[in-house]
Amino acid sequence: MADVKGQHFAKRALEIAAAGNHSLLMIGPPGSGKTMLANRLPGLLPEMDDEEAVETTALHSIGSRGFRIEDWKRKPFRSPHHTASGVALVGGGSYPRPGEISLAHNGVLFLDELPEFDRRVLEVLREPLESGTITISRAARQCDFPARFQLVAAMNPCPCGYAGDDSGRCRCTMDQIQKYRGRVSGPLLDRIDMHIEVPALPREQLLKKRASGESSAIVRRRVQSARTRQVQRGQYNAGLDNRQIENYCKLSDSDVALLEAAIERLGLSARAYHRVLKVVRTIADLDHSDAIKTNHVSEAIRYRCLDRSLV
Repeated sequence: MADVKGQHFAKRALEIAAAGNHSLLMIGPPGSGKTMLANRLPGLLPEMDDEEAVETTALHSIGSRGFRIEDWKRKPFRSPHHTASGVALVGGGSYPRPGEISLAHNGVLFLDELPEFDRRVLEVLREPLESGTITISRAARQCDFPARFQLVAAMNPCPCGYAGDDSGRCRCTMDQIQKYRGRVSGPLLDRIDMHIEVPALPREQLLKKRASGESSAIVRRRVQSARTRQVQRGQYNAGLDNRQIENYCKLSDSDVALLEAAIERLGLSARAYHRVLKVVRTIADLDHSDAIKTNHVSEAIRYRCLDRSLV
């Protein structure tokens, strides 16, 4: 039952990530559905507006594959393999071309098996996650490419993938687990808004007939409603600056104390504190609430509870 609740928790996190354009890290064993959840994300997102579509089309037209008319106004979904080079991921070449992070502009960049990527390549993501642009410098020329993408990443809890599994099949030592997790730096993890666990479903649940649930269209309408509220404020919640956070993420004294206690307990940074506040704002928007309530803060904290084990 706990694993079933964990799956519902993961789906809720995906909806929040879609609603606020938040970056998301999913941690779970092989076959738990991390890739499936990531592939569902574009179906929860609204179509691009004309300006976004033109920007994205321009980038794809100079990419290696070029632009396809059937992709007009569709949110890009890029999923490079973990063997991708730095040039493939961030762009470059003798005549600079956009890489995967720019081809994901206005869409989703999915990095599966995150620790398997070259660490030096991953570190390049830190700047565009903050600024939304990437600068490619060569001896003869310099190019600035936009790179406002929604990062979704997935990883196993350990090298074999089964740490914490009730079957006890994991034989990884603590040193091996720490080395594996240490391939992803703390500063990069700090820039990912939400960190969740995706547990494997029990076999009896897998054998059951598919239960009726909400369609992507229903969730998408809630996401669109929350995004409309954010557009009226001038910015998706994931992109709020410090001044906007002060204006739109006001907490009561008791909620400030609750969040500060959680930040201290989890050992999070000031950057993580602000990212939790952005998620709080999105949860309130999904609840059609202008005021932030204690349950919004409590829920947002749950999406950063894995930090201590990963950094």
